[in-house]
Amino acid sequence: MEHSDKEKLLRMKNEYQHIPVPKTALAGVIAGIEKAKKEKRKIQMMKITKRTAMTGAAAMAAIIIMANASPVTANAMEDIPVLGAIAKVVTFRTFEDAKDNYEAKIDIPKVSINEKDNDKVNRSIEEYADQLISEYEKQVAEDMAGDGHYSVTSGYDVVTNNDKYLSLRINTTVIMASGAESVKIFTINKETGNVVSLKDLMKDKSDYITEISDNIKKQMAEQMAADDSKMYFYNTGEDSMDEFKQITGDESFYFNENGEIVIVFDEYEVAPGYMGVVEFTIPKDVTGF
Repeated sequence: MEHSDKEKLLRMKNEYQHIPVPKTALAGVIAGIEKAKKEKRKIQMMKITKRTAMTGAAAMAAIIIMANASPVTANAMEDIPVLGAIAKVVTFRTFEDAKDNYEAKIDIPKVSINEKDNDKVNRSIEEYADQLISEYEKQVAEDMAGDGHYSVTSGYDVVTNNDKYLSLRINTTVIMASGAESVKIFTINKETGNVVSLKDLMKDKSDYITEISDNIKKQMAEQMAADDSKMYFYNTGEDSMDEFKQITGDESFYFNENGEIVIVFDEYEVAPGYMGVVEFTIPKDVTGF
């Protein structure tokens, strides 16, 4: 091939490589590349998984997740031997009402462990829900003029589900002149089927109230020093009944994925309303867990 022909081919190649691509086509190409990469990673992970033996803890975690994700799955697994108790949480009933400026929607969960309803715990959950319903009905009944406003919404989440504990978190929002959030957590010992309070959990640690309270105060002070937008009822310089002094041992709590205790306070309980519900993770060197 002559020199001029080579130059011509090179010039044509260069022009082809620099043809502008429409944005829509380019987006499609990029999306296709990303999809191919994800598929490749997925295939690689599948190969790795096949080569790796699943540990007992991982198997148990998978079974727990499946059981809570689908009742059908849970029923299909009832004959499979497992290393711990399987807990399921479903909506037992829902209270709904709406009239004028009043409305309520309260989901009431039911807990079962190893396919057996936990009657004692479920009664406690129903009693808590009944309190919310009763307060709503009271507000409706007392509004003779019909110009009031009251709204209550209550739902739930499973925030802990390990081999020993199940923590069911009930989140409630009440709106009157303004809104207020509250949290009630039922932490259940799967072995005994009983609700465990913080004081029950820490019964062998006589100074737990002081140690946990001091740690919470430390976290409050550090957060306020680092962020001017954060405010707690601690070291306010005022002699106020709202000032946080110490926990009682009856606070709502759950275990996070690291096994640390997380204590939860309602809106307005230890901080102004704009802070909402606040949580404090207590280090294991403080709790002893």
